[in-house]
Formats: sequence, C-alpha cells, structure tokens
Amino acid sequence: MGQERFGSFGLATPPARKAIPADEAIALLKRGEAKAGSLLAYGNGRSYGDSCQNDAGMVVDMRPLNRIRSFNAETGVLEADAGTLLCDIIAYAAPYGFFPAVVPGTQFVTLGGAIANDVHGKNHHRRGTFGCHVEALTLLRSDGRTYRCSPTDNVRLFGATIGGMGLTGLILSASIKLLRVPSLDIMEKATRFRHLGEFFDLAEAADQANEYAVAWIDQLAGGQGLGRGLLLTGNHAEHGSHAAANAGTRLSVPVRPPFNVLNRPFLTAFNAAYRWKKGKSAVPRQAGYQGFFFPLDGVRDWNRLYGPRGLFQHQSVVPEEKARRIVPALLEAARRAGQGSFLTVLKRFGDVRSPALLSFPRPGYTLTLDFPNRGERTLRLLAQLDRITVEAGGAVNPYKDARMGPETFAASFPHWRRLEALRDPAFLSSFWARTAKRLEIGQGRAEAAE
Repeated sequence: MGQERFGSFGLATPPARKAIPADEAIALLKRGEAKAGSLLAYGNGRSYGDSCQNDAGMVVDMRPLNRIRSFNAETGVLEADAGTLLCDIIAYAAPYGFFPAVVPGTQFVTLGGAIANDVHGKNHHRRGTFGCHVEALTLLRSDGRTYRCSPTDNVRLFGATIGGMGLTGLILSASIKLLRVPSLDIMEKATRFRHLGEFFDLAEAADQANEYAVAWIDQLAGGQGLGRGLLLTGNHAEHGSHAAANAGTRLSVPVRPPFNVLNRPFLTAFNAAYRWKKGKSAVPRQAGYQGFFFPLDGVRDWNRLYGPRGLFQHQSVVPEEKARRIVPALLEAARRAGQGSFLTVLKRFGDVRSPALLSFPRPGYTLTLDFPNRGERTLRLLAQLDRITVEAGGAVNPYKDARMGPETFAASFPHWRRLEALRDPAFLSSFWARTAKRLEIGQGRAEAAE
C-alpha cells in the first residue's frame, strides 16, 4: 500500500507509515491478537490534522468496505458499510427524495468518518450533528466481539463511538436516518453585511427562517470594510432535480507546487471576486446542491495549492453571549499576525444535543480559519487563537487540529477521561497520544508527587 494514500488533508503532518487492509484488521481483531495502540481506522483522509494518523502503529484502510446494505424508501433509513462515501449515499437516496440530514463541507468523507468525528453542517441549528441521525452501528473491538450499539443497546459505547475519533474500535457499518426533501437543489440567498455587528443582528432570524445558514467573512478587509461578508441562506427547492450530479471533477491540482500559491495578493483578488459574484444580487436563486454544500470539491486536491508545508485549520466555538466580542478578537489576532485565511467561515450553532460523549458543536458561534503553514510564526498565532477561545469558555475542534496542546484539549473537552475509559486498548491516534495520553501521564506524575 502506498503511504501517500494515507495522509491528512492539511498536509502539515506526515502520512501514515504503515497501513493494513480492513479485512486483515478484522481478522486480527476477531482473533484477539491486536496489540495495544496498534490500530486506527482510516476513512478518506479528510481530517485536517493527526486525528486520522497513528504514528505508533498502523492505520486501517476502510475504503474497500463501501457497500450500501439496505434502504427503506418509506422511512429513509439507510444501512451501509463504514467505508461508504457520503457522495455515494447521496446518489443512492436522491431518486427516492432523500438527502443526508447533516452534511459537512465535503462529500468525500466516509460514513464511519462522519460518525467518528460527529461532523456538523450548515443546519446545526435545526438538525444538530451527524450523530443525531445515527440509528445504530456495529463495532468490532479487540476482545474479538462485535457490538450492536444504538440509543438502547450498548448505550455507553454508542455515545463514545459517535465523536470518539475512531478510538472505541472498528466501526463496520451503520444505519442512518436521511432527510426527506422536495429536491436536491437549493434556493440560495446571499445577504451582504458591512461588519460583524450587522451579521450578529441577522444570524438568529436567518436560522429561524432557513434550513441552512452560513457566513463568509472577508478576513483581509480592513478600515470601513472590517468584518464585512456574506450571509448565505438556503432551503431545498420545491421544484428541482432529484438526480445526484457526478461527484467527480475534471479540475484538479495534479502536483504540489514548491511554494504557497494562496498568498496575500491572490487572497485579496479572490475575496473581491467571490464577494462580487455571490453578493451581486439579494434575490434568491436556485442552485445545485454541490455548489451550495461542497464548493471546494469542484477542484480535486485543492489543498496542494498551499505548497510543500501544507496548511493548518483552526475551528473554534465560543458561547453566544461572548461572540460579539470574541469573534472580532480572533480575526484581529490573525490580521495583526499578518496571516491571511483563504476560507473564513462563521456559523451559529443551535442547542440540539448530540448523543456523542465528546462532540465539538455546542450552542454559540463557530469560526473557521485556514492558514498556510509558515512554521513557528503560524504556530504562535494558533496558540494565541487557542488562548482567546479557551478563556472565553469555548472549544477548539480536534478533528481539524494538528498541534493543540493537552491543556487546550482538556479545557475544550473536560470529560475526555470518560472516552479514555471506553477507548479500545488496541486503538490509538497520534492526536490522542499527544493530548489525552500526556494529560494522563501528567496526572500520574502529580499524584506520585503528592
């Protein structure tokens, strides 16, 4: 297996050194022969950091397990193998009038990965996270047993596996409840706002009136344009297509350039063009679902444009009552550091509770920033963004992360020990090793010193 197939999407961390096919891993687990910390499921590599890596052992290639097992066209419940891509689920269910209740920013994620990361989308205010729509899942653990987990069976394992970043065992398959929709197309509306205060004034009403809502921020704008952007809202069109578009694309970045293409002059021009194109009319327009939900999927391997050092993504969530102060502070910190974000997204999370033991979304506002990896300079900025977030009572997203410290993780997820207690001993990730395991070691040293 070529190791280049097992990298993370941010390209800032080395790819997995060792990989094992899913069938071999399943056989190893059923025999009870998997060693401690030796395995971690790998979906399609869309996590940005090292939550999908296991430097201490091997990653398990789940992509060959991609069969859709059953579908009930009356209830919208679909069962599929964990390696099934979201785009294939969309294509299968579309003719019946169904669409996933929650989709992230790319359709090229596996079902198992969507569950393990408890991904969210543009409609968290209405539908919560992906895990809210999981009916049941099958989990293979290193004791050789296969567990059926659901809200009524093996409940603790069910909650730990959703959002558990692949640490509770190998997800083999899952049943999810899809959303009935009148069509796949979206009636999209773009509303310009001149500053962040204007966005916050619009956000709650936009959520109440629309299935989907997200804001794009021109992070490079200064002066009178500071905090300007577009609020993009949408609902499924009553009269539109029921046919899924081809998920493939002819556009691609075939090689990784020797330098970062997404530099400041490019970003300034891109932001101006995007703001003009999307915001030139406030009249709702009917758009295809791929352009609305997955705009970056239109260029394969676009992450290569960041050059040989890759990128870091920082996603934070802060409480609603502090957002008007903290979101501008985060953006200003990036501006002062001279770091431009290619994609700056701001959303409002609702209060729909996930069944996950550890889940990133919580009531408040979430800000996502992408930065080219400029080494220590970028790491200092990311640490500053962590501090601003944590001091405000917020959290940093682990499956978008490649460098947060153990203390930031503990502050973001104070109940992490409950996942560690249910973690399968054969499963470990590089992320967990550098955060939770270090916290555990530090706690042990403190207890020994007392």
